[in-house]
Amino acid sequence: MPTSDHPLISVVMVIRNVERYLAEAIESVLKQTFRDFEFIIVDFGSTDRSKEIAAVYAARDQRIRLSEVPACSYIEAKISACTLPRGRYIAIQDADDVSLPERLQAEADFMERHLEVGLLGGAVQWIDSHGKPLKTTENYPTEDSEIRVELRVRNTFWHPTVLMRREAYVRVGGYRAAFVQSDDYDLWLRMSEQYKCANLSELVLKYRVHSQQLSVRKRKDQVFCTLAARAAASLRREGRVDPLNSTKEITPTLLAAMGVSEATQKKEFIEDYRGYIRLMFESGDFEDVPNAVAEMLRDCQGAYRDSLLIVDMQVLAGRAFWKKGRNVRGFLAIARAVWARPRLFGHPRMLLQEFTRGDGYALPLRCWP
Repeated sequence: MPTSDHPLISVVMVIRNVERYLAEAIESVLKQTFRDFEFIIVDFGSTDRSKEIAAVYAARDQRIRLSEVPACSYIEAKISACTLPRGRYIAIQDADDVSLPERLQAEADFMERHLEVGLLGGAVQWIDSHGKPLKTTENYPTEDSEIRVELRVRNTFWHPTVLMRREAYVRVGGYRAAFVQSDDYDLWLRMSEQYKCANLSELVLKYRVHSQQLSVRKRKDQVFCTLAARAAASLRREGRVDPLNSTKEITPTLLAAMGVSEATQKKEFIEDYRGYIRLMFESGDFEDVPNAVAEMLRDCQGAYRDSLLIVDMQVLAGRAFWKKGRNVRGFLAIARAVWARPRLFGHPRMLLQEFTRGDGYALPLRCWP
């Protein structure tokens, strides 16, 4: 249990209808080699056994502080949960991920040695819905100077690996309610403006990849919020007012007013959509890939007609059909790709290779001319 009423670390987790993975996630925190922490779990409207599972663990371990808020959005629940920590640091833990035993110790040691750092992340290993290893994250920055450059174009932190100073979180205003998605990216950008940042190169977490993480219907919200976070950061760098401090909803109209054109919004949406479908494929969710591809091509109809987007996605759909043993539908999908771009398939052997390769990717990532 914590050594005092003010533990060094407060681990924060919000839960709703996550019974499948919750016990493993909770146990991964309780089995940390580092012991001086409290574990705040906030249920925000579960209708399955999630709250019951958390309550069982809370009864066994005094480090767990279980509370409940009325049904609300994820970001509202997280904002509420982050008002409860008593520790010097706040650690984020998602209910479907698994922290490695040394995670908190490694992060606490680093932050205690680097008092100028306000935000720290770490490396992750992707796992599928059954816990099978997929791949280890690579090519992400670890030093503050690199992180600041990369943050202007992409999120450089895995949210459930983060340890941040509580005073830093409070000082920058915490998560913002307008960000129903990409709330973490917006927060990292604001923290990086006042504190140094770092990533550990060592693995600290198993990051579970599954199609239920973020539905296709919410992809546009994800994109709008990502673009808004970047645009707001750009305005702040120019010494201008950040309009998101007072807004309740991020819309295409608001983005346009912030200087993000409709064409940029559309392009970002398509790229994000494609990345999401690739994530589904890599996690082994072959059943849903063809439907997601069909939905994407409908939503993106008329955009980037000269790109390889259609070919890329049709090949991926075909490979998903092949993985499920539906060979006829797979060949039909690849035939449509060949019809669209015959020069990409100069020999029948290449057509076969697209179905038999095992690296999780279809065509090279070159959809944008």
